[in-house]
Order: sequence, then structure tokens, then C-alpha cells
Amino acid sequence: MTVRSDNRLDLVVDGMSCAACSSRIQRKLAKLDGVSDSHANFATGRVSVLHSDDAIEDEVRATITGLGYVVVDSADQDSVHVRRETELKQRLIVAALFTVPAMVLSMVEATQFAGWRWVVAALATPAIFWSGWPFHRAASMNIRHGSTTMDTLVSLGSVASWSWSTTVLVGSIFGLTLGKGEIYFETGAVIVTLILAGKWLEAKAKKRSGDAIRALADLGTQVVRLEDGTDIDPSAILPGMRFVVRPGEKVATDGTVRDGHSAVDMSMVTGEPVPVDVSTGDNVVGGTTNTNGSLVVEATKVGADTVLAQITDLVDKAQGSKAQVQRLADQVSAFFVPTAIVVAVATLVGWIMVSGDLDRAFTSAVAVLIIACPCALGLATPLAIMVGTGRGAQQGLLIKGGEVLEDTRAVNVVVFDKTGTITEGKMKFEGVELPDVPPTDANYLVQIAASVESRSEHPIGEAIAAAHREKLNVEDFKNHPGIGVTGLVDNKLVGVGRRSLFDEVSPEVDKLATTAEGTGSTAVLVGREGKAEAVLVVTDQIKPASRDAVLALREQGMSIALVTGDNQRTADAVAAKVGIDRVIAQVLPGEKAAEISRLQTQGARVAMVGDGINDAPALAQADLGIAIGTGTDVAIEASDLTIVSGDPRAVADAIALARRTLSTIKGNLFWAFAYNTAAIPLAALGLLNPMIAAGAMGLSSLFVASNSLRLRSFEGYRSTS
Repeated sequence: MTVRSDNRLDLVVDGMSCAACSSRIQRKLAKLDGVSDSHANFATGRVSVLHSDDAIEDEVRATITGLGYVVVDSADQDSVHVRRETELKQRLIVAALFTVPAMVLSMVEATQFAGWRWVVAALATPAIFWSGWPFHRAASMNIRHGSTTMDTLVSLGSVASWSWSTTVLVGSIFGLTLGKGEIYFETGAVIVTLILAGKWLEAKAKKRSGDAIRALADLGTQVVRLEDGTDIDPSAILPGMRFVVRPGEKVATDGTVRDGHSAVDMSMVTGEPVPVDVSTGDNVVGGTTNTNGSLVVEATKVGADTVLAQITDLVDKAQGSKAQVQRLADQVSAFFVPTAIVVAVATLVGWIMVSGDLDRAFTSAVAVLIIACPCALGLATPLAIMVGTGRGAQQGLLIKGGEVLEDTRAVNVVVFDKTGTITEGKMKFEGVELPDVPPTDANYLVQIAASVESRSEHPIGEAIAAAHREKLNVEDFKNHPGIGVTGLVDNKLVGVGRRSLFDEVSPEVDKLATTAEGTGSTAVLVGREGKAEAVLVVTDQIKPASRDAVLALREQGMSIALVTGDNQRTADAVAAKVGIDRVIAQVLPGEKAAEISRLQTQGARVAMVGDGINDAPALAQADLGIAIGTGTDVAIEASDLTIVSGDPRAVADAIALARRTLSTIKGNLFWAFAYNTAAIPLAALGLLNPMIAAGAMGLSSLFVASNSLRLRSFEGYRSTS
């Protein structure tokens, strides 16, 4: 698989069995000239490489292959997972069929007969060598490359049990008694069987953890019907083509409704449970479901440019990312297996020197080898990230990576932009307020304001531009960011904007503006030759869920602030309606990042929520940038978290999910470390049977997997509405 973003190479790699495998790949790739960073993710089976030269890509593949792993094409990724799960199941069944009777014969004296030990040897051998072949093959390859992994421990433990037992059994023919003459064929067989069971359950858990992203990828349609009745494959759709979406069908690709009216279920993309009404002129997203009426849609984006494809790519990259907390696990796993082998040898020698009991020495050493397998440690972080980001994608919450999860931990201040975030962002012209002048003058003032604002791209300007159909010629148009616009109309300089745009603002006009602002409306002054003559009243409705979003964030211990370029009175009125008590108003676009920085210098860890191009610097400056997905691509690119829907409560959901995922990671790591820390000394002291050790190792991995899968049940604040 090759997916590039600048100089980033992402590969799907088959054969990684533990954290030691991923650490080994990372170390080898990091030594290549031109590689600035490398990351191998054991749980996802992905390797990401940042490099400065495209020519190095073949060398990267060759290095991975040379280490004994297989680079898999993206189209075969799912089939590889299925094949691996099937192979593990087959080997597990065979191992169990041979191991169970071997255990019964070895442990139940009543079943034993003359020559029973040879039968046990015959039963255990295929279980240890055929069923355990993947471990032995990987261990052999690792040894040739001078490294060790979990497979090394499993192979050493099981082969050591078989070798010792075979030596004892063959020696008995010649009257030799080694140790107490005990054999451990069933121990080796049980080790292989239990670890295969753990790996099979682990494979199933990893597959479930990726269900969310696979569900997103499978949202596409199978056949698309064009407007003329022709059926085509979805891959054949081009921008500009018109296709029909009948009731119950999925929208084939992103587009604009050209005919019809319906309600579209967007829950799989946005997480919003309520279908959205659409009609002519509205945009629809590919993969969403048309619930009732028939629609004719004109394709606007196809393939990798669609919203669904971009969401899938973002989540895919996030699932392959690494949280800083994982670095400790990586450092430990790098030397864990060699250390475990040393401890096992020391245990063997120590028991022989202290007690002379070869059987006790052997079983204790094997128990150390088996209990030390760092499977749970390798799964602890990546599996939780996979499930958490996948669940987020289902709810329209895109978490860009593991680092973001940790950034949410310390955030204590959430700063909302006003327009398009707390409010709908759909400005509406309500009317004109002005001192005593004839109505004809009022109409003319609206007309010249609409004419000048027709050259502006600001949402307020667009609302004013729509207030009058007949536009006049405008010359020398100028945009004054954060203040307003000017232009020559009928040879007079017309200004539309804030008070500071004008040289003269009469008390009457100022009072009208103040009154409008006190209701939460935006007051835009219009006048000629530097004199403000009237007030244009523009409103932006507050989103119904904004107040609930503020309350939800307060429940999480957040302090909330509102930052806006609007005037203080309007900002105060909006803030009061949604329950925000800290307002930073009249902030120019370029100053928002500075305001975030100022809060940070005061000791705050800031999350910024915005949706516009002018929010991008502030989103980048914040400790955690959250973009409302209804906004611009620039804002989304600058953010750490993206909310696909426009519901501000999703901000609280995103932070809650990120924190819960991080909490799960910490819980996983704690138990993984605690398990090995406590179990290895017990094994070395001879207090842990190798079979119990193998079972405990499998259970530890299963605990980490099941604990991570609990994130699939995350609901959030929107689900309670």
C-alpha cells in the first residue's frame, strides 16, 4: 500500500507479532539515509516513514522485507487479516486436538498405561512444531538478524520443553535418569495452544477495532443511475454529471441537489441522528442515505476529493499515529525480550546452583520465558487509538492522532468563535434604521450599501448585498479587514462597516446602532464621504444546541470564552443567551491568535473552536484546535480535531471521547506493566507453572483488547437529546 502526503510513505506490513517487532522495524528504518522519522504500529500493521527523497521508497520496502516481514498492497489488506485469522484458527484447532489428550495422559494417573509417555510425545510433537510453526519461523528469522521478539520467547519455551522431554525419554531407554525423570511434552503443547488462542482472539479484536473505518469505507453505492436512466459504476462518475437518488438509496458522491426535495440521513458521517431536509441548491455528501423523496444531484466532487474519502483518510492516519505515552512502551519493548532471556538463563542457573533440582530449574526458566511476552504492552496504546478514533468517526468526530488525545488532558479553557460556531453563520438582513429622512433616501442607502458589499466575501457583506436586487456601479473598491468596505458609487465614497470606518458618527446614528447591538444583532453603519447616515441591522441566529454545549463543557471542568470581531454589546448579548461569561470582542482577524497566546501566557491550556479562514491562525496557536466541519478547508487543516457536523455539542463529545480514550490507554499500560512486573519474579521463584504462565499471558492481551473495545459504546452528549 502506498499513500503519500508530501514526503510521507505509508505501508501495510504483515507479520508483526508484538511491540518488539514494531520497534525493530522502526530502528532499522531510522538508520536509512534520507529518513527523518519512522513509526511502526503493531496493532494496525502499518508503517509510516517521513523521508526527503522518493528514491528511498524501494529501499524502505527492501529493508522491511529483509527483516522477514511482508509489504502488502492496500487492496489485499482486508484479505490478509482474514487469512491470518483463518490460519490461526486452523492451527489452534489442530493444537487443541493433540494437546487435550496429551494433557489428560500426563496429568490423570488413571489414564496412564505402559508406554504412555511415548504417546504423549507423539501427540505433543505436531502441536509444538506444526501448530507453533509461525513462532519458530519468526524466531529463526529474528535470530539470523540478531534480534528477538515475542516469537523468540514462545519458540524457546515450547522447543525447550520438547527437547528436555525428548532427552529424558530417550535417556530412559539406556537407563539414564535426568533430574527426576519428569517430561514436559504437554507443557510445550499447552504453551503453543494457549498462545495461539490468545493470538486468534487478539486478531478478532483488532478486526473489530477497525470495523468503524471499514463501515465508512463501505458506505458507497454499487450502481449509479444517471438522469437519463443509464446505470453506471460509481467509479465512472465525473464532476458535472447528474444522477438520481431514489428513496432508500445512498448518495453516490458529493454534489448539489438540482431537483427534488427530501430528508437525508447523515448520521454515519456527522453523527447527527435527525435527517436533514434538502432541496434544490443544497449540498449533499456521498455515502449518506436519502430517506423519502427522489432527488436529482449534480456531482461536484468524486473519488479522493469527497468528504467521505477525506474522513476515511484522516481516521486511517490517526489510527496509525502514536501517542507520546506509547514511547515508554516502545523503549521498554526494545530491551524487554533480551532481558527476559537473560532472566530465564539466570533462573535456570540459579536454581541448579542453589538446589540442584533440574526439573524445578527448567520449569521456572520456561515460565519466565512465557510470562515475559510483551503482547499486552504492544497492544495497550494502538488498539485503544484504533477503537477511539473509529468510534469518533462514526459520530462525526475526527481526531487527527494519538498526540491530540494527550493534548485534551490539560485543556481547561475552551474559546469559541461566534459566527458559524455559536451562531448559525447565516447572516440575514433585517432592515435599516436611520434618523428622520424620507423613505426614498433609506432605499437608496440600502442600494448603495448592497452595491459595495456585492464585492465582498464576508458573510455579513453577502447578507447586505442580497438586500437590494438592483446594483449600482462600484469603482475603487477596498476591503478594510475587520473594519468594513469602501467604494465609489455615483462619484461619492461610500463606506459600509464599523464606527471606526467613518470620520463622523452622529449621536442619533450611534444610539440606533447601540440599540440594535443590545438585542444581539450586528449593527453595520452606512454613509457617504466619511459621514455615517444609517444603520443596517443584520442578525445571525444562535444555534439551538449552543447553550447545551456550554453546559456540557462546564461539566467537564472547562472555562468558556467567546472571541469575535463583532462589537462588545452584540458579543455580550449572544454570550449571555448561551451562558458564556467571558467575552473577547472587537478582535481583528489577525489578532485572534494573539488573544489565544495571551491566554496561554496566563497559564491557560486553550482549545480553540472555529470555522473560518480567519480562525486558522488561532486554531494552530491553540493547544487544541477544533474545527467545525461546516467551515473552510483551511480551518480544518489547521485543527487537531474536526467536527463534521455543525452541532457545538459535538465539541464536548470530542473532548470527552479523547479523554476517555487516553484514560483507556493509561489503564491498559498500567495493567500491562503491572502484569509483567509482578509475574516475572513469581515465575523466577518457581511459583508459576509454565502452563499457567501461558494462560495468564493470553488473558492479559485479552484484557487489553476487551478494555479497548469498551470505547465502542461511547455515546456522548448528543445522544441524550
